[in-house]
Amino acid sequence: LDELTNDITGSSAAFEPAIDYVVVKWPRFSFEKFPGVDTTLGTQMKSVGEVMAMGRTFCEALEKAARSLETGHHGVTSLRDRVDYRALARNPNEARDMVMEGPRAPTEDNRQAPPSDDELRAILRVLVARPQCDRLLLVADAMRVGLSVDALFDITAMDPWFLHQVARLVRLENELRAQPGPLSKELLLRAKQLGFSDSRIALLTPFNEREIRAQRLAYHLRPRYNNVDTCAAEMPARTPYLYATYDGPPGAEIAVSGRKKVIILGGGPNRIGQGIEFDYCCCHASFAMRELGIEAIMINCNPETVSTDYDTSDRLYFEPLRVEEVLGICREEQRRGQLLGVIVQFGGQTPLRLANALTENNIPLLGTSADAIDRAEDRKRFDALLSKLGLKRPPGRIATTPADALRIAEELTYPVLVRPSYVLGGRAMMICDYPHELSAYMQLAMSAAEAAGSNSILIDKYLNNAVEVDVDAVGDGERVVVAGVMQHIEEAGIHSGDSACVL
Repeated sequence: LDELTNDITGSSAAFEPAIDYVVVKWPRFSFEKFPGVDTTLGTQMKSVGEVMAMGRTFCEALEKAARSLETGHHGVTSLRDRVDYRALARNPNEARDMVMEGPRAPTEDNRQAPPSDDELRAILRVLVARPQCDRLLLVADAMRVGLSVDALFDITAMDPWFLHQVARLVRLENELRAQPGPLSKELLLRAKQLGFSDSRIALLTPFNEREIRAQRLAYHLRPRYNNVDTCAAEMPARTPYLYATYDGPPGAEIAVSGRKKVIILGGGPNRIGQGIEFDYCCCHASFAMRELGIEAIMINCNPETVSTDYDTSDRLYFEPLRVEEVLGICREEQRRGQLLGVIVQFGGQTPLRLANALTENNIPLLGTSADAIDRAEDRKRFDALLSKLGLKRPPGRIATTPADALRIAEELTYPVLVRPSYVLGGRAMMICDYPHELSAYMQLAMSAAEAAGSNSILIDKYLNNAVEVDVDAVGDGERVVVAGVMQHIEEAGIHSGDSACVL
């Protein structure tokens, strides 16, 4: 060890690590892509990616990891509005859709009165005994309906220390729910130190996220950006690798430079349809900025990627890709130097969803604007653009209800290609040949659309025996350069992420 150099500290690797932060990794599952699959966790790997979060306490890091997953949760939140517990009790192997937000699909059970706490306690005693992707959230729900740490230890054999940490989060939830008016500075600070986001606090109080943010800023509660090292500041650590915490005064442990700078948003956790190809783009964007003499700042939460290597960018923030965290980092970087803007188009759908919020908060976007992103995603605006340019496309319409979808499909004639707006990776997309297939599919599509902040379902005439060609181009407003033409080997209808092509 004395012959090895620690890149972070610049010293010999022969020292005892002293860590002053907690790291939580949480796997990302995509069981919603495989209906009917056995979701029991065992020795076989079933996750498709993971996130990593850091904080000064376990609770803070756990909350940050939960919202980094992009599964519709704002933290260690309840599944009661998203899981039909009665149906799940009858079929514990039923795959949960860990990604879809919005209301759960209607069943005979959830058309009835919701289960009482006593009924839920009995159901959850069975569910938490089984290793599964959302077991920790089920444990938290069990605590919310009155199961004790000792009882859960007997059922799950989880270490009581971890169960007590989850219980701390549940107790704070109850305290926040009991607040009739504005939160005190002490309570708000305690919530932030336990990792609660503004949006999570808003769900527990009479205020919306903007009002919580306004209260927090009025109390001058801003995050501190701590440097990551392995020696707890016992020796200098030169690597600009940071995480946010509310344990300490606001600011940054390392000096924010006065150079021109650009923030690049990564893609978050790997999943089916959004993975390493986007990270490749983010890395090369960082390399290009550094070659131009512009400081490249990366925000990402995926430990499996090259973009989160500490030497890929000039500064790395290991934080969730959500509005609160990204805005906080932008404000910190704007204190010194010139923030030229934020690049959102290389990380897939994850950063694209932040474009409108960044624009509303006067954070400049480089490259594709928020309006251009919306014009490509909004089918009405996109159709208007195609008509203006005289470009052909398969006939299609927009549906907002199952009845709309059935009527439109009859007009277009089957088969039809059905998909929600503002989604990537073929998620909740289906080719329907018959009305009963379309009816069964619409609930899934509408949930996926709600998750993306839309209520639009795109229905296009599906072209049988068609050849699919991707044309990649880049333009600067005056010139357009075609970078590549790719012909899919499979017929049209296979998602590009699942297909092979010839360049």
